[in-house]
Amino acid sequence: MSDQWVDASQLPEELVALIDTLRPGENVLITRNGETIGTISAAAREEPARSADSDDITVVATAMKLSATARDALSERLGPGYLVLDLRSAPPTVDVLLVPPGSPQLIGNFRALYPKARIVITEIEDAELGVKYEGPVRRLLDAGAEAYLPSSTIPRLAEQLDRTMTQLNQLTGDSSVPLTIEAPGGRTLE
Repeated sequence: MSDQWVDASQLPEELVALIDTLRPGENVLITRNGETIGTISAAAREEPARSADSDDITVVATAMKLSATARDALSERLGPGYLVLDLRSAPPTVDVLLVPPGSPQLIGNFRALYPKARIVITEIEDAELGVKYEGPVRRLLDAGAEAYLPSSTIPRLAEQLDRTMTQLNQLTGDSSVPLTIEAPGGRTLE
């Protein structure tokens, strides 16, 4: 009997996402009334083509449930220098780990598992791709806040605020009042 095939675009997105996470030797059992009627097995996947200098590729792992379509869209937008993988199929040597807002303990666990990765917390809302990972900052911005500045020091806050206000004024066309910030010692920044 020859192999039969079904185009993944004809399957429910959740099933395709589950299949995408399978590793060699793992299966999804299809059941009806408690009886197994079929099995979907992971296909051996070739490693993506890389240049001779693999340091040119930045491996990004997503620690949130994203469909293969969403991961592909992110990878495409990042360009050829990036490889975007689901965390469950990523090597422990990932360069970047995208995580949704969570607890400090969760971030600490990720740090212990991926000590060399840059951990980036992200809030995503993409209705077209069915992705929604909201956090406190997104809720505050949706409520009417103009910006969020995670400053570590007052001088850094001044830099961030000036840059943000300049950009907001450029976007809205409101340049009638130049922004000035008084620096420590009475010096004025413009």
